[in-house]
Amino acid sequence: MDNRLQLIKELTELHGVSGFEEEVRHYIKERLENITEITYDNLGSIICKKVGAEENPKIMLPGHIDEIGFLINAITKEGFLKFIPLGGWWDQVLLAHRVIVKTSKGNIPGIIGSTPPHLLDTKEREKVVEKKTMFIDIGAESKEEAMEKFGVRPGDVVAPESNFSLMHNPNYIMAKALDDRLGVALFIEVIEELAKIKHPNTIYGVGTVQEEVGLRGAQTSTDMIKPDLTFVLDVGIAGDTPGLEGLHIDVKLGKGPILLLADASMIPNRSLRDFVIDTANSHNIPLQFATMMGGGTDGGAIHKHGSGVPTVSFGIPTRYIHSHTSTFHREDYENLFRLLIELTKKLDASTVDLIRK
Repeated sequence: MDNRLQLIKELTELHGVSGFEEEVRHYIKERLENITEITYDNLGSIICKKVGAEENPKIMLPGHIDEIGFLINAITKEGFLKFIPLGGWWDQVLLAHRVIVKTSKGNIPGIIGSTPPHLLDTKEREKVVEKKTMFIDIGAESKEEAMEKFGVRPGDVVAPESNFSLMHNPNYIMAKALDDRLGVALFIEVIEELAKIKHPNTIYGVGTVQEEVGLRGAQTSTDMIKPDLTFVLDVGIAGDTPGLEGLHIDVKLGKGPILLLADASMIPNRSLRDFVIDTANSHNIPLQFATMMGGGTDGGAIHKHGSGVPTVSFGIPTRYIHSHTSTFHREDYENLFRLLIELTKKLDASTVDLIRK
């Protein structure tokens, strides 16, 4: 496995549920502390400042470090754990999946269960099982054992258990938390590459917290940085699986990164959008275009900071987001990395001034 895949593997196999992102934050600090200035906002977002030839303009590259997960809100007398979602989970993808409960005494493996279908009447069997009726089985025999021996407490968080793996075609990769450890890997690699070359600006790689529950770290970290412009790094929905033919989602794995034309939280800055497209065309970097009116990215909070921050959102095309395992294509990641390097090399003060006018 090469260095790029090793980075993505290590990031995706960390646990960092919304509000509990310490493992990912520590990893980023260890990786970048020798080449950047590290600071934090008061919610826990990590800000990695890489100064180039000039202090300004300030270019922000946010990738959120949280993943969707669960929070334990009750323990039954029999030792089963009840939970609420942290982030957007579709009920249909939950049952029988393995999870890791993060306790004061360490990690506890568990499985999500519900009433067996064999014991349901015909009408109930035809319904989608709702999260509120599910539970997590950790092999405890009572509430007392779950709490005293296993160390489980209400308020503990639960993360999916899913290993990084290459598919038979090794360009296709499976892992949990691709949303948005791919964005985190990108800003880490961009900063490491820029440490070797000249760039006419200061780059801020930002691991934002609590994106999945309301873009919260994006707001607080932007308040600290006050960026001149922003490239949001996230994933995007692929439209190349069966059943999506009539939805006009033209995004396919392996055909290039996504530039979001609009989402529910932001319309991108038009001048910055055109600058991105022109740069991609001049370097023969493929781009795909998409809209996402049922969701948003950290850009929704960032672009409204102060008097406004020119912002665009990128996405790595991904299948099965907001589940235990998603897939992406390596070439899409590599093409976005190439594009980010070319963009940051061109963004001097005069260019950014033209974009902002």
